[in-house]
Amino acid sequence: MKLSACAIPLSLLLLCSLLAPAADNEKTWKPDIPKVWDDAALADWPTPLAGLKTRPRHIASKEYYSLTVDNLRTYPVYFPGREPDGYWEMLQRLGPKPLIEPEKLKSEADWIKAGQRVFAETDHIHLRTLDPKLIAIARDPATYKGKRPLPDGTANDIRWVPTREGVALGIRDCGVCHTRYLEDGTAVPGAPRDEAIGSASAVGLIGPMQTARRVVNASAPFHMGPQPFGEWLYQAWGVPWRPNDINARLKTMTVEEYTPFLVAFLHSGGNPRWNGSIFFPAKIPDLIGIKDRKYIDHTATHQHRGIGDLMRYAALVDYAETADFGSYHVLESGTSRVSARLKDEALYALALYIYSLKPPPNPNPLDARARAGQEIFAREGCPTCHTPPLYTSNKLTPARGFTSTGGAPASADVQPISVETDPGLALETRKGTGYYKVPSLKGVWYRGHYLHDGAVTSLEEMFDPDRLNATHTPGGYSPPGVKARAVLGHEFGLKLSSQERGELIAFLRTL
Repeated sequence: MKLSACAIPLSLLLLCSLLAPAADNEKTWKPDIPKVWDDAALADWPTPLAGLKTRPRHIASKEYYSLTVDNLRTYPVYFPGREPDGYWEMLQRLGPKPLIEPEKLKSEADWIKAGQRVFAETDHIHLRTLDPKLIAIARDPATYKGKRPLPDGTANDIRWVPTREGVALGIRDCGVCHTRYLEDGTAVPGAPRDEAIGSASAVGLIGPMQTARRVVNASAPFHMGPQPFGEWLYQAWGVPWRPNDINARLKTMTVEEYTPFLVAFLHSGGNPRWNGSIFFPAKIPDLIGIKDRKYIDHTATHQHRGIGDLMRYAALVDYAETADFGSYHVLESGTSRVSARLKDEALYALALYIYSLKPPPNPNPLDARARAGQEIFAREGCPTCHTPPLYTSNKLTPARGFTSTGGAPASADVQPISVETDPGLALETRKGTGYYKVPSLKGVWYRGHYLHDGAVTSLEEMFDPDRLNATHTPGGYSPPGVKARAVLGHEFGLKLSSQERGELIAFLRTL
């Protein structure tokens, strides 16, 4: 007998309605987590290098998965007078806690929240230290004199790490470079660091920690061998296959000679990453919107085919950086790779979180002036490269002077227009693919540095014809000892009238 809805007791209907949501809530979201270090995925992931016509060679998955898994939570270091009562004593009692617990994550939102923790808390595992002298410095109020904390009273760069052996000191990883603080103190995760705040909150411990662990810089996942300091630098940035390699100068460089280059690099909003060069800066990229980008890195060193590639790239820069290029092996005797890594689940959560990032509310209205700029943007042909709605074509543009004699790699989508910016990064480093990726213009109002080397620090400077003159003083990067120089390339918009340039800039700030 078939019962109509009217024949079912109301009490039974209410009971069913109460039970149904409970059953739905018990359903667990099962993520499809890609294998991070997958030999098949790695094979054609990187872009071939211009000087070698071959791809860099990554370590094998067997070597990667032989690294010890690290899964420890970290905790902030507070400035004097800002530390909660009993905080240090609590850390002593706390003991090691897991950074991520995949078995407790029941929904996509749970995974994203876990990824937020990975982004904000992870430290450079290879720089973690239990040295009582360094820990004492981190606890000494004198260390913080003249320094500026983040809005919550914490140091931007260092973290406490409770371990089985005691409370260690670590250097913060992802979040330190990829969080920007607006003028009102609002944190923008994923946006490139404001170097004024990033450097001001440093407490002077990073250098000693790097030296103690024989590391070139915090982001280099290698413990260097017994060679002189200059040889460390050459291992990080030398290009042995390039004739007249400018990085050969590094071999005899002292710490005192190196420091001005590092300062100039940081002034560009950059980070001297392994395989780059202190002679050719690369600004810290904006991670907001990376889900829609086809390539990773300014020179499109790697494809972005999906979340697995973003996970892979995070693993690459922290634990598995490339040291083999064709027949060239750039590491010297005694230099060793880091011995620990995050688990695949943590990198998946991190990538999910990065994919979820949104820009801050844009205070710039699309008013009459900006709409006039939008018409100029279309009239001048800007959408050819900066195509709405992403405001990038997601293609590559050849560096000045580069011609691919063997044709572009099958994985490359090349727009045959060179904007004639400085070709150093794209041709004279181990990241030298011969190309730059066309950047998105979304979010240019908050980023703070423009062009791949961060030489320009405002849209007004970007569209000022004076920057083409040798007497121009760049707002961002210039080599040590150089105050005035031309910032060449990307001359689009420089011939507009003053009024039209202002209208175009007003539009760009709305993106």
